[in-house]
Amino acid sequence: MSAHPEPLSSPVPVVEAERHDDAPAVQALVLAAFGPGRFAKTAERVREASSIAAGFVVRRGTAILGSVRLWTIRIGDEDALFLGPIAVDAAARNAGLGQAMVEACVTWSRTAGASGILLVGDAPWFGRSGFVPVAGVSLPGPVDVGRLMWLSLDGSSPTGMVRGVRA
Repeated sequence: MSAHPEPLSSPVPVVEAERHDDAPAVQALVLAAFGPGRFAKTAERVREASSIAAGFVVRRGTAILGSVRLWTIRIGDEDALFLGPIAVDAAARNAGLGQAMVEACVTWSRTAGASGILLVGDAPWFGRSGFVPVAGVSLPGPVDVGRLMWLSLDGSSPTGMVRGVRA
């Protein structure tokens, strides 16, 4: 991955399924975007206990410009997916990559028959994709409950503790 790829020339980013050999570049992109402080976050504890259900990337040539993953979780007794982190190369921000990757996650989750998607994020930004604040859901550690968001894909509104699930 180049440190700073040229700005995107295409107005519509192409989102692709993450390949196994993308993992090192995805890890480097996430580390560059969030730094080592991400390892202290509660969301990272959930991901550590989960399996990747799906991952998506945006690339230019061999460079990964953006990535996002969905993780298998349970909320109380309900199977669901956990979205994140979303990472975009600094030089490619504000090009619509993040929104395109979220939409790819939603489309994949609908096709997979998931009940819904949980995430920790900015309500106005994720609200554009239909995510709403969720009450009655707790993570296994501190989290700003105002940033806990849910997108129901089957009309459900889960309650309970979130825990990772290994497939």
